[in-house]
Amino acid sequence: MKNKLIMDSSCDIKVFEGIDFASTPVKIIAGEKEFIDNDEINTAEMVDFLKDYKSKVTTACPSVGDYAEAFGNADNIYIVTITSALSGSYNAACVAAEQHKQKYPDCKIYVFDSLSAGPEMLLIAEKIRELVSNNLPFEEVVKKTMKYKEKTHLLFSLESLHNIAINGRISLATAKVVGMLGIRFIGKASDEGKLQPVGKARGEKKNIAEIVKNLLSFGYVGKKLRIAHCFNELAAINLKDTVLSIFPSADILIYPTGATCSFYAEKGGLLVGFEGR
Repeated sequence: MKNKLIMDSSCDIKVFEGIDFASTPVKIIAGEKEFIDNDEINTAEMVDFLKDYKSKVTTACPSVGDYAEAFGNADNIYIVTITSALSGSYNAACVAAEQHKQKYPDCKIYVFDSLSAGPEMLLIAEKIRELVSNNLPFEEVVKKTMKYKEKTHLLFSLESLHNIAINGRISLATAKVVGMLGIRFIGKASDEGKLQPVGKARGEKKNIAEIVKNLLSFGYVGKKLRIAHCFNELAAINLKDTVLSIFPSADILIYPTGATCSFYAEKGGLLVGFEGR
């Protein structure tokens, strides 16, 4: 049986070893400028362009055709999408899956709504890969992954809310205040997959302390922790070192955000996926 894992590009990764993998692209559209989150995107260029962009910016999820093309000839297909509260990616994947199953009734497909983004999606992908490598049946992989998803979480720390504002999710006035005061906005992916504030901090040291406080409140005890940073590797390393000072054997991975998560996180932002309770 041929297994395949497909994720939209908000997962941050384009290569994922150990299982047949494909990433479907999200697009960031600013007027006549279009950034496609694929292997060829220059994320730094996009971040710099949007920093001073004043008009509305929209995102376009992968199309039904993008997902259909990614299916290939796999027998078992697992799809993980960005939260359906922010994007139509989940719906597009479901439509593509249903059409594919009608054409190939023996193919098994399951679409996971991550209710999150970035590093929490990566944790879900790692669990699917682990279960598939243990040769578990398709239904068992789905069941165990859904159970695992109940204990994964996402925290984020943002230095700027400019892009979220021009995307129409908060007011420009609120975003401007945060930027002027030098406040880090700290939030989480809620149980419904929405962005929910949990705190704020001024300065990097307090920011790291606030993130760690929230990690502990969600039951983090030193297991998997995935830190995605938007051109802020030093803060990611500081967070890693702080966590290791509490949990020396913690499983921590640091990597840069892809274009989609960089759009939401902006320069300086951190996204933290972790196993809690």
